[in-house]
Amino acid sequence: MSDSSKPLETAPAPKRRGILLVVDDEEGPRMSLKVIFKDTYDMLMAEDGMKAIELAQQHDIDVAILDIRMAGMSGIEVLERLRMVRPDLEAIMITAFETTDTIRQALRLRACDYINKPFDIATIRSAVSQAMQRRVSESEIHNSAEKVHELLAELQNQRVEEQIAKTRGDIYASIIHDINGPLTVISGFIQLLNKKLTADEKLEPEGVEFVKERLNIIERQVGNCIEISRRYLGFLRRQTDGSTQPAGVNQLLRDLEQLVRVHPSLLDNEFKLTPFVGDINVRINGIDLIQILLNLAVNAFQCTPVPHRVEIGGEVLAAPLDLALFKDGPNDRMLNVESLENTVPLVKLWVRDTGPGIPAEILPKIFDRFFTTKGSSQGTGLGLNIVQRLIKESRGALHVHTQHNVGTTFTVYLPGTNLVK
Repeated sequence: MSDSSKPLETAPAPKRRGILLVVDDEEGPRMSLKVIFKDTYDMLMAEDGMKAIELAQQHDIDVAILDIRMAGMSGIEVLERLRMVRPDLEAIMITAFETTDTIRQALRLRACDYINKPFDIATIRSAVSQAMQRRVSESEIHNSAEKVHELLAELQNQRVEEQIAKTRGDIYASIIHDINGPLTVISGFIQLLNKKLTADEKLEPEGVEFVKERLNIIERQVGNCIEISRRYLGFLRRQTDGSTQPAGVNQLLRDLEQLVRVHPSLLDNEFKLTPFVGDINVRINGIDLIQILLNLAVNAFQCTPVPHRVEIGGEVLAAPLDLALFKDGPNDRMLNVESLENTVPLVKLWVRDTGPGIPAEILPKIFDRFFTTKGSSQGTGLGLNIVQRLIKESRGALHVHTQHNVGTTFTVYLPGTNLVK
């Protein structure tokens, strides 16, 4: 086997050089320490306490070497001030005048070593090396603790999301169950009323026929709602027991069309749904996909009171998206497109209307929670926000393109699985 088949090894990132601060009001000791350590650490030199504090505010200092007896601010005072800025730095005290009191003060401020002048190179090298090692170890422990905390937080978020998903399924099932009852009752009353009108001759024949015709239409629509709700309830039950099979897009589109046909927002608008040529399974909860497309369709119907056309269609993309073509602008808004880099196959679905378009100043706000231009009596401002959330949860993407007095197209991209034979 040739070496080219082996995975390339990534070189470890270079370690940061430690930063060593020397604080001494005498130039001789400062220069001596600089010569000793300049090839090993990044050196910062301060001739007094104020300069040392200034440098500490600007740099993440690992170790400080401080002369205890200095003009103005003593080394003990400087260390006390440095602790306020860099509480984790390691401190080494040096002095030619050792006293019990200064040793006690240095220990109180957590100085890690205390060296007498004149110092020999081996002693000061050893002291700084050990201090640097402690600093690195403490930093690694701190970073590890942060990573553990982040992992625990992520795990907790996953558990919360799983619970939310389960709760959402329970809510959908409850809603569907509750809707079935009154719809069944309504259907029964319509049948009784139909029989009553047939037996009652008080109405003119034309009036009876008019009422019967419309009651028959209502009965068919109610029957459609009951059948769709039963199908969705069965779908949710299969999901909760772990036996769900991926649903083909065309089946979901057929279910969606039945919902749209009976939705009150349809009114006098023209509606067309074109199924896929062939079928494909899509990696998304089927109920979520129907909710996404239904919310977009209702939004399209309600964009203007003037009758207009709304179309839903789609296709399968065998090549990955060219992300360079997707940019936010006055007529375009992107959502989560980067998540689909190099993803194939892709299911592309669009909801297109011939309404007035979305003004440029409103476009950036359309996915905001509770944002609506319809007024409180017509809209809650949650429809598109729910679309955004469901698409992100499904690792999909959304592109909005709008033109003034031409219309708006919402294009949903979702990862596909296998073609359905």
